[in-house]
Amino acid sequence: AIIMDGNGRWGLKYKNSMNAGHKEGLNTVEKVIKTSIKLKIKFLTLYAFSSENWSRPRSEIDAIKKLV
Repeated sequence: AIIMDGNGRWGLKYKNSMNAGHKEGLNTVEKVIKTSIKLKIKFLTLYAFSSENWSRPRSEIDAIKKLV
């Protein structure tokens, strides 16, 4: 299992944008999935959006939803 945390903070620090951090997190998820398939990992759990995340600004929530 992987708990995705800190993408927004990373984006603010390196790209001056929380949404850029969320996009980079999605890129990382894609790499993890491809590697998991290559390694024949049977089960993979990604914890990506907690109930606390619903208190984020609506624009940020909408941007995260558009990533998928």
